[in-house]
Amino acid sequence: MIDIKLIRENKELVKENIKKKFQDKKLPIVDEIYNLDIEYRELKTKADTLKAERNRISDEIGKLMRDGKKEEAMKVKNDVSSIGEEIEKLTKKEESLNKFIKEKMMVIPNIIADDVPIGEDDSKNVEEQRFGDPFVPDYEIPYHSDIMANFCGLDKESAGRVSGNGFYYLIGDIARLHSAVLSYARDFMIDKGFTYCIPPYMIRSDAVDGVMSFEEKENMMYKIEGEDLYLIGTSEHSMIAKFKDQILQEKDLPITMTSYSPCFRKEVGAHGIEERGIYRIHQFEKQEMVVLCKKEESDLWYDKMWNYSVELFRSLDIPVRKLVCCSGDLADLKYRSCDIEAWSPRQQKYFEVCSCSNLTDAQARRLAIRYKKATGEKEFVHTLNNTVIAPPRMLIALLENNYNKDGSVNIPKALRPYMGGVEKILPKI
Repeated sequence: MIDIKLIRENKELVKENIKKKFQDKKLPIVDEIYNLDIEYRELKTKADTLKAERNRISDEIGKLMRDGKKEEAMKVKNDVSSIGEEIEKLTKKEESLNKFIKEKMMVIPNIIADDVPIGEDDSKNVEEQRFGDPFVPDYEIPYHSDIMANFCGLDKESAGRVSGNGFYYLIGDIARLHSAVLSYARDFMIDKGFTYCIPPYMIRSDAVDGVMSFEEKENMMYKIEGEDLYLIGTSEHSMIAKFKDQILQEKDLPITMTSYSPCFRKEVGAHGIEERGIYRIHQFEKQEMVVLCKKEESDLWYDKMWNYSVELFRSLDIPVRKLVCCSGDLADLKYRSCDIEAWSPRQQKYFEVCSCSNLTDAQARRLAIRYKKATGEKEFVHTLNNTVIAPPRMLIALLENNYNKDGSVNIPKALRPYMGGVEKILPKI
C-alpha cells in the first residue's frame, strides 16, 4: 500500500504508475480516494475543533463549580453533552470513511522503480545477464518425470487417487535428493548470516491481506473451511507477518532470515496445473530468504539476494540467467523484481527457479511494521524476499544438467555430504 500523501500531493504520478502497469481500470479509484480523503480530513478537523471546544467548556464548568455557580454550571454542562453527541457521530463517520479509504488504497499498486522495463506481460521481461555456459549434450535427455520414473522416484498415479491432480509422491533416491537440496540451501543461507526459521504453515486473513494483493489471494490461497486461516503459498507470508504491528529498533536492522516450509497453491489462472510433470503443482517445499531493512539499504539487499541465488545454482553446476520483470508482470506490491532462470538442456531454454522482489514499504504499511530511529522518529521498514530453492522444480534443473547418457545422474560435489557421499545415482529400470 502506498502512502496516501502521494495521492494528496501528486496523484498524476500515481495515475502514470497505474498506466505503466496497464491497469487503467484503476485510474478512477485515484480520484475517488483523493475526494474521499478531503472529506475525511474535513470530518476530522470538525471533530477536533469540537473536542477542543468541549475541553474549553469543561474547564469553564469546573471554574463555575469552584465559584459556587452550580445552576449556571449545569446549564453549560448541557452544551457539553450536545457537543459530545455530535463528536460521537463525526467520529463514527470518520472511522467508517477511513476504513473505506484504506480498502480502496489496497488496490492501488506500489510505485515501480524508474528502471523497470515497461511491458504488458512476462513476454516483455528482459534478460540482463547469464552465468555459466548453457550446454546441450549429444544424447537425448528425457522429460523430467521420465527421468524420475527411471529411478522409481515419482508416483503421480497414486497421488491422483489419494489427493487428485497436482500432487505427487517422491520416492527413494529422488526423495533423498529433494531433501539434500533443501538441506544444502538451508546451510548455504545460514553461512551467509541468515537466521534459520520454520514458520506457521497457516495464517489469518489479516496477515494474508497484509502480504499480498487481493487478486493474488484469490488465485493462490487455500482457505480452511470454518476457520479464519489460510494455507501459505510461500513462507514469506508467515515470515513478514511475524512482525505485524511491531515497532522494531534501528539497531536490530537489517533482519535477515531464511525459512523452510511446504507451500500450497491453487494455481488458478492462465498457467494451471501441469498434467504430466511436477513443474506447476498444488504442493511443494521451498527455502526462502526474507529481509527487513531501512529504506536506504533495500536496493543493496535486493542485489545481494538475487546474487545469492546465482551463486547457489552455480555451486551446483547449473547455468542460470537473470531476467528483469517488466511493469505488467510485477505484482501490485512490488517495486522491482527479477527471476533467476535455470538452463534446461532438454528444452534448450531457460525456466524460472527463483524470484527476487523488493516491495519497499508496501507490505510494511499494510502490516504496520515500523522501526524507531535513534532520534525517536518512526519509519516503515522495507521488505524483500527471494526464493533460495523450490524443489521439486529445482530438481528438474538439477537432473537435466547432471544427466548422463546411461541414465545415471551425477551428484554435484556440494550436495554429496547430504547424500551420504554418493557421487552418482543409478536408474532402477
